[in-house]
Amino acid sequence: MITARTFLRVAHVLRRNYKCTLATTTLYRRITPLATVTASNNKSTAIKCRSYSQQKTEESTAELDSATYDRVCAETLDALSDYFDELVENANDLSGTDVAYGDGVLTVNLGQAHGTYVINRQTPNKQIWLSSPSSGPKRFDYVAGKWIYKHSGESLHQLLQLEIGQIIKMQPVDFMRLPYCS
Repeated sequence: MITARTFLRVAHVLRRNYKCTLATTTLYRRITPLATVTASNNKSTAIKCRSYSQQKTEESTAELDSATYDRVCAETLDALSDYFDELVENANDLSGTDVAYGDGVLTVNLGQAHGTYVINRQTPNKQIWLSSPSSGPKRFDYVAGKWIYKHSGESLHQLLQLEIGQIIKMQPVDFMRLPYCS
């Protein structure tokens, strides 16, 4: 049997080294107990831990070399810039629009009513970041030939198709014809 002092010492070490918590409530239901410790008062308390893995998956961008990333990212941003230019030029129902692309940053201002989209490269992470006025910030990784938001599995082009399609209604919007969308 473990004394209360030993129990607290073990709990402190676990909490400090493994980001653990003493679970006397059902706060972390999905985490299975690592161990059960019985204190001197014969009450059992489960020690539960959360693991914070930095391990990368097989499809991770870690396998994407810098040259390939630079080429794919530049082609994607160039194609998006050209397509946004075309959309904005033909959109008669939007006022105050502007498309600017330079140094890996594409800024698409769709007027005061719809806000500004910013799409930029993040070379250290090998990602493309999107700041959208409707869905917020997202980080896309290049996986299996397309830019994927790993939290939802949605591609950059699918998201733009959905959001820009709701803004520009007077003409067809087709981001799926651009490179690296599938």
